[in-house]
Amino acid sequence: MANLTGKTALVTGSVQGIGFGIAAALASAGCRMILHGLPDDPKASAACDKMLAAGAPEATFIGADLSDPSEIDALMSKAFDYGGVDILVNNAGIQHPAAIADVPRDVWNAIIAVNLSACFHAMQTALPQMAERGYGRVINIASVQGLIGSINKAPYVAAKHGLVGLSKVAALEYATAGTKLQGGVTVNCICPGWTETELIQPQIDTRQQQIGGSRDEAIADLLKEKQPTRRTSDPSEMGALALWLCDPIAHNVTGTQIPIDGAWTAQ
Repeated sequence: MANLTGKTALVTGSVQGIGFGIAAALASAGCRMILHGLPDDPKASAACDKMLAAGAPEATFIGADLSDPSEIDALMSKAFDYGGVDILVNNAGIQHPAAIADVPRDVWNAIIAVNLSACFHAMQTALPQMAERGYGRVINIASVQGLIGSINKAPYVAAKHGLVGLSKVAALEYATAGTKLQGGVTVNCICPGWTETELIQPQIDTRQQQIGGSRDEAIADLLKEKQPTRRTSDPSEMGALALWLCDPIAHNVTGTQIPIDGAWTAQ
């Protein structure tokens, strides 16, 4: 396991779900943690306590609305005051399933702002300082929707495809920063498929009622059209991959898109 003692990580959207799973993995390696969510998130305090229990020497929460560039600037300023950002995980995201003809303009703008523009603004601030230190990791949670199309998800798919492209450009621009010994500066995307979070539980419950079977049978039925393994992933799996990507040994893994999708994108 990577030893991240002395490093500081900012993980957006990290009080629950995939963001929390990644944050917990980084905390277990001794990383100082900056958690993020909307201001006054009721889960913030408990999430910080769990980071400390996982092994983080320090943990704090900074609330910010990522649809507002001025709040992103404030978030990054507070993060640097706390100790800098050696690791940036852009995980926060929103979506609103609807056909293209039915997507309200304000919904399109909000999804692009949170899922793509916010990542750009955070990276624009963090990457130059990572380069100065010779070590930095940006991990963007792009989803399988960053690699394929999906009906009724135009804003989300567009934002995630844009995030993949943005990550490739950043990886190229910072490819020569740092050394093998320092770890360099890398930018990668993790692309989860169906993952066990609170967001998918209602769909599992509905499918279980429809087929009258067990929860595992409901998941397999729900996933059969998309994810060939018919098994969901756990946020801790995203955490384990993120932790490896943060190890200096991964200095040459940059500009990639790594699916954890049960062969969804292999089809």
